[in-house]
Amino acid sequence: MSVIPKIRFKGFTDAWEQRKVTDLSEIYIGLVTTMTEHYTDKGHLLIRNSDIKDGYFEFGENPIYLDEEFSKQNKSRMHQLGDVITVHTGDIGTSAVIGENEVNSIGFATIITRPNQEVLDSNYFATYLNTHTHKQWAISMATGDGRSNYNLKDYTKLEVPIPQIEEQKKIAAYVGNLNYLITLHQRKCDETKELKKYMLQKMFPKKGEKVPEIRFEGFTDNWEQRKLGDVLEVIKDGTHGTHQDAEDGPFLLSAKNIKNGVIIWDETDRKISEDEYEKIHSKFKLQNNDVLLTIVGSIGETAILKDISGITFQRSVAFLRPSEELSSEFLYSEIQTPKFQKELDCRKSTSAQPGIYLGDLSEIPFAYSKDKDEQKKIGEYFLNIDNLLTLHQRKCDTLKELKKYMLQNMFPKEG
Repeated sequence: MSVIPKIRFKGFTDAWEQRKVTDLSEIYIGLVTTMTEHYTDKGHLLIRNSDIKDGYFEFGENPIYLDEEFSKQNKSRMHQLGDVITVHTGDIGTSAVIGENEVNSIGFATIITRPNQEVLDSNYFATYLNTHTHKQWAISMATGDGRSNYNLKDYTKLEVPIPQIEEQKKIAAYVGNLNYLITLHQRKCDETKELKKYMLQKMFPKKGEKVPEIRFEGFTDNWEQRKLGDVLEVIKDGTHGTHQDAEDGPFLLSAKNIKNGVIIWDETDRKISEDEYEKIHSKFKLQNNDVLLTIVGSIGETAILKDISGITFQRSVAFLRPSEELSSEFLYSEIQTPKFQKELDCRKSTSAQPGIYLGDLSEIPFAYSKDKDEQKKIGEYFLNIDNLLTLHQRKCDTLKELKKYMLQNMFPKEG
């Protein structure tokens, strides 16, 4: 049967063929017996299902190796350059290609395909196996009690859409470049997270200390040590009342709407009437630059409220309004420190839904510089890190969406 995709590279017009995977390659299964007694810290790399990601391998900090004697006994199972390794159990169908770093490795309970390179390019084939179309087909064929298993018998029934080898290589190169860019931005995102984690530990004093290890130039005075409630003008939580939903009106948000320093909501979130909103705020008004802190369920997420229009919060969110001696940006930053988060964790209740009382929250030790300029520099520093994180994550998400769209349209639809 011949098929044609929606999106193609210029110069390619021929219809694609559907070919059985068994006509295009050799197929075998990785080791299927336990062999922990042969594990070692050097030798032949062992590839497990959990090591196979979408187009690459990820072995973590402590990869597993098999000793030389056992590996020699299983020499026929050693991977060659260009072999395509597919998840048999777990995230079935996910595939990656053996590169120079993985040559002579051995798989455990994985599906190994050795394509005939004259008709099937390894990178193209792995790209196809990682498409939603193939994975859904694999799931429909899978068996298993509580987990998915992609059996070799079912895998051999797979039919692969095949264009000319030159078109295969162009598709593989294009998707490979997208994968590289996604990995690049994800790595930058991860590195920025690590930097933020490190600086949150170093730019605020440790327990019992009066100065942080890292400071901006020109600041030398000891920091003040107070209780959180002593440096706040307001400490209050959101509404405890029962409010009727409305089709239109202000949003009534909760802890789930605060994540990674950002308040996130859309039209699917809960709304209440203007009358209900006015009842909630008859004696208290939110203000721009109030610091929000989640205190029920997901405890410890924080954000700075920059626009009070059209939103309010349920009791799962606390409002912290700094006194004149404290900046919102500094408070927002210190809440994220490991020391502050540990204090929150120590004070949370152990009920079915964890929570922290405002009285306990106000007792948390809080260190701060009396110099507002130092506070400002620290606050701006961490806000800039957050902006970098958002930038890299947004680029990463955009590239993932592009990849998803292209994979849907660069391969023919079933039927």
